[in-house]
Amino acid sequence: MSVVTDTTVSNIYSSLARTESTKATSAIQDEQDRFLKLLTTQLQNQDPTNPIENADLTSQLAQISMVDALERINALVQSLMSSSEISDSAALIGHGVLVEGKGLGLTDAGAIGGFELTTPADNVTVTIRDASGRVVTTLEFNDVEPGSHNYLWDGTAADGSQAEQGSYSVSVSATYNGEAAGVTPLQFGPVTGVVRGTSGADLQVGGLGIYKLGDIRQIL
Repeated sequence: MSVVTDTTVSNIYSSLARTESTKATSAIQDEQDRFLKLLTTQLQNQDPTNPIENADLTSQLAQISMVDALERINALVQSLMSSSEISDSAALIGHGVLVEGKGLGLTDAGAIGGFELTTPADNVTVTIRDASGRVVTTLEFNDVEPGSHNYLWDGTAADGSQAEQGSYSVSVSATYNGEAAGVTPLQFGPVTGVVRGTSGADLQVGGLGIYKLGDIRQIL
């Protein structure tokens, strides 16, 4: 079994950075080469009795310089935006967050869960089940406003006994004026890392998986 060291990771990142830079430089160079070939062909086939004016030639050369500058500015802006997003995301490492999900992990300190309402609710019922699907207990919340909400379950079962530590599942229902209200269960997890995704920085939330910043419903 090989061991991945910090140096190895650093080398991989450096290699990726060089590859991206090479691709960007190559694309700009291709554009320049095509432009210069067209300009050379134009000069070779110009009408001797009506040669290209110096002003026209200068204008065309200025165009390629402008394209090159714009490409470099665009690449710099994208790099700065990506770095800023990664920096902001890294600040969440070590924090607990709520994301959409039906899991609930009970520890000796209890279990944190949550739910998100699209409308107000007179009553919200959280039903907690064990691995076999047996109902362990239910939690009731009244007069809840729209938005994301968290709760703490101390592990007490419906019969008053203490539930075993481990993994549980939840389902949530809500009503408002006797009608069903839109509600989504949320699960808790710690942010343990930041991953560069295809469209920016993504968050590694413990063993739950990788989530985008927009997937985070609440930071605890």
